[in-house]
Amino acid sequence: MSGAPARASRHGRDRGSMAVETVMLAPVFLLFLMFLVGAGRVVEAQGEVNGAARDAARAASVQRTLAAAEGAARDAARSALRGQCAPVVSLSGSDWREGGTVRAGVSCELKLDFLGFGAARQMKGDSVVPLEQFRRVE
Repeated sequence: MSGAPARASRHGRDRGSMAVETVMLAPVFLLFLMFLVGAGRVVEAQGEVNGAARDAARAASVQRTLAAAEGAARDAARSALRGQCAPVVSLSGSDWREGGTVRAGVSCELKLDFLGFGAARQMKGDSVVPLEQFRRVE
């Protein structure tokens, strides 16, 4: 019977340790989850900006003039991003001749306010598309 009190006291020292571990690890776990959410949002936004650049280049490739192509590219990028940000669209490196290409670049500022610190990240996408073969250049 002399061994029973020793066992009880040994278990008594560990009493409440699980609660302490939980309280200490909960903030670390929450920070990790916030990091995963933020990283996922950045990856998703990069895909959306790349898609907007592809749509802008395609819309520009079927236009007859450079001015019309710039307007069509801007409209396509805004439509693809659906008001998530104000995209800046540029057509650079374009070769406006038969067999040429059009290069569209889209940049957009992603706000990460939902993570609790007012950070923002500049996202950029780029796409090159051949000019539509059957369009008529004026």
